[in-house]
Amino acid sequence: MSSLNPREDGGLASLEAVADGAIVELEALVDGEPESVLVHRSGQTVRAWLNICPHAGRRLDWAPGQFLVSKAGHLVCAAHGASFSLADGLCVDGPCKGESLRAVPVTVRDGRIVAV
Repeated sequence: MSSLNPREDGGLASLEAVADGAIVELEALVDGEPESVLVHRSGQTVRAWLNICPHAGRRLDWAPGQFLVSKAGHLVCAAHGASFSLADGLCVDGPCKGESLRAVPVTVRDGRIVAV
């Protein structure tokens, strides 16, 4: 899925636009600046993090909006292979083990994913 632009009301995308289990890239305002954010949906639960690996500050996707997932279900950084839990963004294996992705607070409101 391509990047979606944030709306003035903080809405990033409709929940329907993100398939259950998917990881997508969205654009969100973070500290007033537009940032690439990865969003993971699990049922009605949505989690989001900056699309930046804490190891080297590079994007996590291997191509814009295309993310690698291990057989264990972890998000894998395309640059150096760090693996992150999709439950909390914690690096569970690789060069930044023990560090975490920077969370971006989101919620689902009226069927839309909204930055809070």
